[in-house]
Amino acid sequence: MNQPISEHQALAAKISTVVESYLPTQFERSAAHQQLQQRIAAVLADSPWLNASLAASKPADSEQEPEASAESRTVTLLLADIRGFHTLAETYSAKMLMNLLNRFYSLMAGVVQRYGGYIDRPMGDAMRVLFGLSQSKSNDVECALACAIAMQHAMNDYNQQNKELGFPELYMGIGINTGTVLAGELGGEQHTVIGDAVDLVSRIEAQSLRGQILMSEATFKLAQSYTLVGQSNSVQVKGRRKPVLLYELLGTTQPRTMTVPRREIRKSPRVAVSMPCYFQVVKGKQVKSQHCKAEVIDIGYHGFLILSPVPLEHFSEIKLEVSLNLLATDTSEIYARVLHCESVGQGFRCSLEFTTMDLAGQQSIKRFVDNMISG
Repeated sequence: MNQPISEHQALAAKISTVVESYLPTQFERSAAHQQLQQRIAAVLADSPWLNASLAASKPADSEQEPEASAESRTVTLLLADIRGFHTLAETYSAKMLMNLLNRFYSLMAGVVQRYGGYIDRPMGDAMRVLFGLSQSKSNDVECALACAIAMQHAMNDYNQQNKELGFPELYMGIGINTGTVLAGELGGEQHTVIGDAVDLVSRIEAQSLRGQILMSEATFKLAQSYTLVGQSNSVQVKGRRKPVLLYELLGTTQPRTMTVPRREIRKSPRVAVSMPCYFQVVKGKQVKSQHCKAEVIDIGYHGFLILSPVPLEHFSEIKLEVSLNLLATDTSEIYARVLHCESVGQGFRCSLEFTTMDLAGQQSIKRFVDNMISG
């Protein structure tokens, strides 16, 4: 007769599945499966933060058999994700990846607990936190925003440990949304939430850059009297007919004055692509006649990353011709400045910032990037 699995075992199985997905072959995944789950469960069972979180999340009558029920609640959701974690699988073993994840969860769970949040779902290299799940409070939003800022500051300690242990620095993007959800127990054991507000927070988080905190318009309206935000950004996200407004959180004065540490100097999200382009070098005000073919490998709102067959001078200018499906037709004139150029393999990787482009081209590129991020 099968024994019921513990909460530690259930969580270990989820984390193990994520870690196994980073292993390159089915043989390695199968070989690691059982040992991973056992070792992860053992580590989690000894984690004070997890046991405290599980105990705090249990209702008072948890000893009784729970009934299948759900209710509508207004909550503030925080979704945090480690940027680029999946790429580490090419360099580090499953054991090392688990070290990174366990330290991340331990550190962030302490921050979440300090601000009264509930960790609804650890998701491999991401964490979803709820504020106002058991009982809505007037300060749920301010606690969520302060928690997000504190989590970004906690990444300093995390990366200091990474440096000492020989790991690279890692960065986190955070999305926040406030809305009505349907809350209940999944399978009689795991408390969870579903609804449009849950879907939207994942779309918001996907738009965030490294070290950035983005919040929805709904959250901003509740917090605008005590927060400092950057310029709003209108983005089209999957599942929404109309664009949604996102606000970058820069600081708050509640419950105390806090500012978000700056990590990322990029001006927009970027997506990986592979498409041809042609460029001509601009000298003075003259466009040289020679056309060079290159490959666009990365697109943002304000620039490209290209692979060029020839080196390009820093801060020089080029004219681009891009046959972009995203623009439906060829753009009119696109001019860009070379910000950086480095030798890679048989070519040169060059970072470009647009200097001149018509409005239709700007709107089309932004729409393409947003759609790629939303999936």
